[in-house]
Amino acid sequence: MSSVSDIALPSPVDHRLKEADQSLRAGDAETALDMLLPLPESDAVHLTRGRAFFRLARYRDAAAELEKATRPFGGHAVAALIDEAVALRRRGDLLFLLAESRKIAPHDPRLLDAQGNILMHLGRFDESEICLRESLKRRPNDKGTLNLLAMNLTEQGRFDEALAILDNLRQRAPDEWGPGCNMAAILNNIGRLEEAANIYRETIPLAPNEAALRLNHSIAMLKSGRMAQGWAEHEWRFGIPGHTNLPQNRLLPNITPSLNLEGRRILVTQEEGLGDTLMYLRYIPALARTGAIVHIWGTSTLAGLCRRVEGVTIVQHGGETPEYDYHCPFISLPRAFSATPNAMGAPVPYLHADPVKVSQWKKILRTDRNLRVGLVWAGGARPENTGAQMVDRQRSMPLSALAPLADLEGISFYSLQKDEPALQRLDFPGPLVDFMPQCLDMDDTAALVSCLDLVVSVDTSMVHLAGGLGKPVIMMDRFNNCWRWLHGRDDSPWYPKMKIVRQTRFRDWSDVVTRVKSLLEEAVRVS
Repeated sequence: MSSVSDIALPSPVDHRLKEADQSLRAGDAETALDMLLPLPESDAVHLTRGRAFFRLARYRDAAAELEKATRPFGGHAVAALIDEAVALRRRGDLLFLLAESRKIAPHDPRLLDAQGNILMHLGRFDESEICLRESLKRRPNDKGTLNLLAMNLTEQGRFDEALAILDNLRQRAPDEWGPGCNMAAILNNIGRLEEAANIYRETIPLAPNEAALRLNHSIAMLKSGRMAQGWAEHEWRFGIPGHTNLPQNRLLPNITPSLNLEGRRILVTQEEGLGDTLMYLRYIPALARTGAIVHIWGTSTLAGLCRRVEGVTIVQHGGETPEYDYHCPFISLPRAFSATPNAMGAPVPYLHADPVKVSQWKKILRTDRNLRVGLVWAGGARPENTGAQMVDRQRSMPLSALAPLADLEGISFYSLQKDEPALQRLDFPGPLVDFMPQCLDMDDTAALVSCLDLVVSVDTSMVHLAGGLGKPVIMMDRFNNCWRWLHGRDDSPWYPKMKIVRQTRFRDWSDVVTRVKSLLEEAVRVS
């Protein structure tokens, strides 16, 4: 048995550093600096001081501290602030910090990499590319910089250039999985599915237990229509932070004739965006028919819709983890049912709006005899999530891009847009009715959508809401589309009344709007 003296106890310095970090997380940078003042110099102390000065917008002081925390090899300490700045919604302020850091170390290419990365996050791709190419002049073969440049070129739609860089990295380091994973992901995104599959076949043996690689592979399989295999592979996402923290040994197994769920409580949890939850609610009726007690633990904005899904027993939002026998994130439901007759879930409509609210909207809209068309032109930016923000830039458009629709006769347009993009409604040159301030949650919105004839939307949760309600949907889709909409199709097995209009040129919505206009003209003729 160990004596007290054998047990490693936190040092006073470590304890003080932890307290300073807690003060920073609480938003009290001044107190954090006071706590750090008596501590001996170390990389950790300098880094924490740098974080505190950044929070106080003292960028020169922050740069000085971060330079002291930086070693000659490895990354620059300023990179350690990126995630924190993103969480604080201060990504752009890192440019002020980097300007001060480059005054101290003007020849350090790592600062150019960091600046290029931040500029890319901000959508300033030309400036980002200049930084990264300048960095490569100083370190011509640096893998990290080359990967960033490939990402930048991908964001610009210069796919062949990005693929050439990654292919070169693969040839130089044939035992590393990263370049192959990134290359296959780009190929899959732009619809070169067989090439992507071949690279995954070569790359996965290099790192068969790497969760990020296997998750990307699952997306490629799903996009190519290999659903059963794709859903099984998609469970690798649990190896990546940010997914369920409930125990894996109590995850709902695949539904088989021998699995007895009678009277078992199944906790179904929200894992990612609202669209995923709306899409996979279709599996709840089949889950309930097994005899299971279905308990949904999600967000308040979807609570009303969830309660009206067939088979739901309890809907919870917030609070403590309830008792359960098995848990299942919504995104795992297709995997659980993949070998059953319910592989695609319930037919639409499986979502139902509140009949009282629907009745109220019908009264409000009763005098409108035109074709009633809902419009959504932008997704949720989610600036706290860099990946989601970059995808949203590609799937969203300015409302002004839809101006050609304004001169269509026989149509009344209704805004279904929420958040900051809703402020663009005055950019539409025709009438655009906006009742969204009266829609406080998705339940209110569902009732309004139920009273419309058609929804035109970019790829957002509104597509899943309208589709699940059984409404006709025209989805305006980006060039490098999400796996859910497969490849080379203008229809969807998920929503039979959906028509997909996809970009033929990266980031160019003009031909999409032209085709949507023709579809709306046809809808007026047959209405």
